[in-house]
Amino acid sequence: MTLLQPDEFDLAVAGGSLRVCRWPGEGPTVVALHGITANALSFAVLAQQLGGAVDLVAPDLRGRAGSADLPGPYGLAAHAADVAVLLDHLGVERAVLVGHSMGGFVAALTAVMHPDRVSAVLLVDGGVAFGLPVGVDIDALLLAVIGPAMKRLSMVFPTVDGYLDFWSEHPALGPYWSAAIEAYALRDLRGDRSSCNVEAIRADAADTLVHEPTTTAYRTVSCPIEVLWAPRGLMDEPTGLYRAETLAGVPNELVPDVNHYTIVLGEQGAAVVADHIRKLALR
Repeated sequence: MTLLQPDEFDLAVAGGSLRVCRWPGEGPTVVALHGITANALSFAVLAQQLGGAVDLVAPDLRGRAGSADLPGPYGLAAHAADVAVLLDHLGVERAVLVGHSMGGFVAALTAVMHPDRVSAVLLVDGGVAFGLPVGVDIDALLLAVIGPAMKRLSMVFPTVDGYLDFWSEHPALGPYWSAAIEAYALRDLRGDRSSCNVEAIRADAADTLVHEPTTTAYRTVSCPIEVLWAPRGLMDEPTGLYRAETLAGVPNELVPDVNHYTIVLGEQGAAVVADHIRKLALR
């Protein structure tokens, strides 16, 4: 599959410029929001699968990749505010929001904070509370939950090849390596290290993992909301982040044969996500 390259532009938001990727399409606007140490190219395969059916727009969230220099305050409410500014810039009254991993929590919170701007929400292996206790050590929890994705933030990579080698050893990505995964990894690299702002990661993690109302915003979303979830986890382990019983009360669907990353970065997972986006955006 030839990787579909997005258009890119910078958007003035509080404190500086937000970098945004856009895969133009003839249909309505869909805003895609990535995970905690990820970037906009999380959705390159999804754009390919959508085939121009919608206008897919994905920002590098504040503190990551092309938006790494944006200052705080950080946290999910700051991302929700940036999404509202993005919709204003696009001249879009209401849009479908798609959020993967942490981006699911951003999508749900945006729908709660700006209910008149969101027509539907699709949560992709994220956005639903994990039920973790308050008072846990956020850094330790991040390392335990996302493993290599967090470890790399303190590492120096003298060469690009060394950085790609690090990612290719990730058990949830290496066995499924593709041009899309390589481009996704490289977008994060700035000089000899990850572009992710650790302060932003910590603030967003607290909101995603333990702080209400951000962990439970999905319960009060007033527009249609759906959850797609992966049977395998962040390290490709056979137990994913969610189970059917933990998603009771919200429409949900298991996407077979994917892990937390390949549900969007793999063709099979992205095809299912694309099908649900079409149903939500083109109904």
